[in-house]
Amino acid sequence: MRPAPDIEQTMERHADAVWRVCLLYFPCEADCQDAFQETFLRYALADGTTFADDEHRKAWLIRVARTRCLDMLKAANRTHTVAGEAALEEAESRQSHATLAPGDLAPKAFDQPGSFASEVVDALQALDDPPRTPLYLALCEEYTAPEIAQLLDAPVNTVYSWIARGKKYLREVLS
Repeated sequence: MRPAPDIEQTMERHADAVWRVCLLYFPCEADCQDAFQETFLRYALADGTTFADDEHRKAWLIRVARTRCLDMLKAANRTHTVAGEAALEEAESRQSHATLAPGDLAPKAFDQPGSFASEVVDALQALDDPPRTPLYLALCEEYTAPEIAQLLDAPVNTVYSWIARGKKYLREVLS
């Protein structure tokens, strides 16, 4: 297990980026928290993993968060039952009355329902993945297409296509 100061320092530096990735997949804060905690737990337990620099560490965390979110979504789809539908409807009704918490993608901008920032997040969450994650990484985290391709194990030209498709969708929805 990694030493506590290493874990704390990594969380201070990269918690926002990991949280924003989790928000791309889950509108429910509880699911985001689960994925977020699992990501940093995996970091704490990955003491055999070495990183070239801090940017490599951030990329690793983003990739783990994305994978964890996808795994959680797959598991939820597999165990979807009638009782699960009732719980889902209840969670959706609670979520429809909630706003994003401070410290999310852009803290103050999302406190106002109907704001432009809120519309952008809603549009981004409505996208399939891909192009949701590549578009987020390009626009918000300022990764280049080759870096995103390496993060997602995808060809660079495919990443360019995903980003272009995502931008086109956002233009259509937001205009």
